[in-house]
Amino acid sequence: MWVPPTSKTQVPAPKKEKSRPRKEVGMQPQLQDQHPEASLVRPQAEHQPSPVTMTPLHHDRQPQELRPRSRLLPQDRRTKPHTWFGAVFCIIFWLVIIIGGIIVLIVYLVFRPRSPHFDVISVTWNAAYLDMGNLLNADLTVLANFTNPNKKVSVDFSYLYLDLYFENTLIATQYIEPFSATRGQSIFANIHMVSSQVKLSMKESMLLQKQIQNNRVIFTVKGMFRARSNLGSFLKYSYWLHGQCGIMLSSPPTGVLRDKKCKTKH
Repeated sequence: MWVPPTSKTQVPAPKKEKSRPRKEVGMQPQLQDQHPEASLVRPQAEHQPSPVTMTPLHHDRQPQELRPRSRLLPQDRRTKPHTWFGAVFCIIFWLVIIIGGIIVLIVYLVFRPRSPHFDVISVTWNAAYLDMGNLLNADLTVLANFTNPNKKVSVDFSYLYLDLYFENTLIATQYIEPFSATRGQSIFANIHMVSSQVKLSMKESMLLQKQIQNNRVIFTVKGMFRARSNLGSFLKYSYWLHGQCGIMLSSPPTGVLRDKKCKTKH
């Protein structure tokens, strides 16, 4: 009789069923005793061979994350001396500007200074003739007026020059002695202007002859002078003034002023 096949089927069945639960029960107390946190990673423990290697990585990350935070803490810094010096200098500078502006405003409101005026009162044209068709010889007398319109400020005049032009050609110039004009005063200056052998262009000489025939000759008087306003005993300031007058004269030798237009500017 042949009996062995039946005995082989009965022996392996109980061995396989009993060996599996013994291995699972044996691993549970090892994980709980050695690493308490291994129960949280247990679903991954079946695929990873050693869950123990994950715990030291978790502890190493904590100090690395806390280190950069300590660098952001505020640190005590002292202000440098040159920074304080610059701040003090700026404060003093702006205070000087503000105080100076207030002083200028007060002075202006008290004195109310105004610029002097230049004007031509009368002109006498004594003689005029052309040599060789374009060389001008002329003799004129100009009565100029310098007016100080200020009621509380006196004005000193210096470096006064008066120029006489025909069209764009300078034909005569004269220097005026310095003088002073008190409050609201007008100063008259009698100025003798002579031109000798002044060369004109052909166009200018023909225009002059035509104007003399029409008894309407046009000249331009330009004045440049320096004025100084006296605001009391200590406050004084100087400036340049430019006066210009367009004048129309009758024909010489009895030429007189017929019309004028004057202006004065800084």
